[in-house]
Parts: sequence; structure tokens; C-alpha cells
Amino acid sequence: MFVPGSTGAITTIEFEDGVVSDFKRLFEEIATENRPYQHNLRLGDGNGHSHVRASLLGPSLTVPFGDGKLMLATWQQIIFVDFDNRARSRNVIIQVMEE
Repeated sequence: MFVPGSTGAITTIEFEDGVVSDFKRLFEEIATENRPYQHNLRLGDGNGHSHVRASLLGPSLTVPFGDGKLMLATWQQIIFVDFDNRARSRNVIIQVMEE
């Protein structure tokens, strides 16, 4: 799986309210929105934090298949995270490869 663009990311998580809240807090702590970013000074679009957050997580994910299904753990889900500060149209590219 791959998301084109520099402010979106793909990962796995247990998509449960507590973990989701912790996940959001983590990114606010390590790449807070109100920090001065050179990207914002250069382009003025205010989403420097979005680029930094997405780069930490990454735009792609590989998950193996077995017995015709994704080999994820019981509580593990694949998520797309849009870090941008405004709505955008997004695509996620999924490529299935066979042995």
C-alpha cells in the first residue's frame, strides 16, 4: 500500500479510542503545529508539521497474505492518516503481488 503525497501516511494500529487518543497526542508532542517550521516560512501554507509527521510514519506498508487473507494480528488494523491542515482528495494505491 502506498499513499502519494507528502502529508499522508499508512500504518497499523489497534484502532481503539485510547490508542487513537495516545497516537494523536504523541504526534502533537513530537511535531506540534505551533512550532516555527522553515516550510511555513518559505511557502506560507502552515502545514510544516504535517510534512514532518507524515515523514516519521511513512507513505507505505507491506502486509503479507496467507490463506487468502491479510496476516494481521487480532486487533491490528491498517489505517491511513491524513496529517494535513486542510481537506485534500487522497488516493491509496494497493498492489497485490503473487508468489
